[in-house]
Amino acid sequence: MATMADVARSAGVSVATVSHVLNDTRPVLPHTRQAVLDAVEELGYTPNSLARSLVTSRTRSIGLAVSAISNPYFTEILQGVEAGALEHGYSLLIADPHDDPEHERKVVQLLHERRVDGMIVAPSPDPRGLLAYLGRHEVPTVFLDRLVDAPSFDQVCAESAEPTARLVTHLAGLGHRRIGLVAGRPGLSTTSERITGYRHGLAAAGLPYDDRLLVHGDSESAGGERATAALLSLAAPPTALVTANNTMTIGALRALRDRGLSVPGDIALCCFDDFAWADLFSPRLTAVSQPSREIGAQAVRVLLDRLASPDRPARTLRLPCAFVHRTSCGCAEPPEQSEKGNTS
Repeated sequence: MATMADVARSAGVSVATVSHVLNDTRPVLPHTRQAVLDAVEELGYTPNSLARSLVTSRTRSIGLAVSAISNPYFTEILQGVEAGALEHGYSLLIADPHDDPEHERKVVQLLHERRVDGMIVAPSPDPRGLLAYLGRHEVPTVFLDRLVDAPSFDQVCAESAEPTARLVTHLAGLGHRRIGLVAGRPGLSTTSERITGYRHGLAAAGLPYDDRLLVHGDSESAGGERATAALLSLAAPPTALVTANNTMTIGALRALRDRGLSVPGDIALCCFDDFAWADLFSPRLTAVSQPSREIGAQAVRVLLDRLASPDRPARTLRLPCAFVHRTSCGCAEPPEQSEKGNTS
């Protein structure tokens, strides 16, 4: 098995220079760097990650704590994080906090004890224990998808309020005056922002806000089904629905089917979160599409920037969404399938 000394002899450099090239601990002239890399390739040298971590105090690993990994939205975020990590030579350690604050703090502690260089976390509705732990141990962390009230942390998410308002004004433009919202779990920033967007959309369309038309579906399919059933049971039910995430959309469709209602014939539907099979439903679902993979990839870039410059000011990145115009809203098949970019 080739050693670092073998690589140094083959490249005609010192062992220290080989170490600097492999660990990025000091600038090396381009031709020297290439000679070392060529020798590594020729000899099949494999660096000892454990030994390297002892020298650099880095494990080149990232902890990822994301709930509901089975959700297609978070699955795509995971793919973006993984691709971004691998691109920069980092491995991932993944944990599911189950949106439970106590379990969240425990899994983050376990990841920290595994000596990850930093963490990417989609926080629970009550992240106080998490924030206290991360702050006390000064763990480099990027919050993903859901924002927290902690200005000292980096955060990456998609726009939520303006895209939701766009769905509401689109339905209002089709003549709907009673538009219901199946909102997500209380306490999440995504929930509060989409409720804000819903109300802004109503105001922009000149429609009054009626709190009976807003029901929480707790960001899950069963909750979406219950919330939709509650809306349909009103004396004056909505003629159109906005569902605030993909799993609640499935629950809403189940509730509509159980009552023999058709979309959009009996009730129009628009949803936040596009997903792979939304285009296969009949009717095809009009939706807001989040740049989920890019959110994951950007979170990695922001974390690596933090590791490289620990004292840099914290930042929050908001990525634009796309309005994907299909037929569940009641429109005829549009000639353009989506309007890319910010939905403001």
